[in-house]
Amino acid sequence: MLKQRLKEFAIVVLLLFGLGILVGHFVPRWVGFGSGAKIYSTTALLQQVKTLSQLVTVQYVIEKIVMNDDVKWWGENRLLMVAHGTVKAGIDLQRLEPGDLQVSGKRISIRLPPAQITDAYLDEKQTQVIERTTGLLRQFDKDLEQATRQNAIDDIRRAARHNGILKDADERAHTQLQNLFQQLGFEQVEFRK
Repeated sequence: MLKQRLKEFAIVVLLLFGLGILVGHFVPRWVGFGSGAKIYSTTALLQQVKTLSQLVTVQYVIEKIVMNDDVKWWGENRLLMVAHGTVKAGIDLQRLEPGDLQVSGKRISIRLPPAQITDAYLDEKQTQVIERTTGLLRQFDKDLEQATRQNAIDDIRRAARHNGILKDADERAHTQLQNLFQQLGFEQVEFRK
């Protein structure tokens, strides 16, 4: 009999606890609490944006033919390579300063740091040596391929800059951040220079 009453008491306590959770969760929404406009302080919003760190917004895939000659009076070493590389660019949001972000009601104004190349590397699966020539009186130069790979990365980085990767990264960062701020409830998003 005592066990039966303890079970009933435990069930009633659990039901009341569950009902309390449901009431605490749904009643404020029905009454209208929590549905008002969110107010963001500039400092808090700046910290949230900075947590995005490097916002990589664009990636270029570039293929180049790279040749490296090492000519000495007793012969030459030559390497010809098809380099398949990737260059990524974006905005480093860690560089934002307190004056770069201003909030006024539902309007936000932001000055972004300039876009920069964040990474450049070769795809080892698609990069291949086409020709390797070692002169008659020369020994195989193991460092020639490493030097050629480094030259290829530099060439690919230059080609991406020449083709406008920084401009594309800047434009896409503006678009992505504008969408983010609009989802946060801002009606006007202004980017300053």
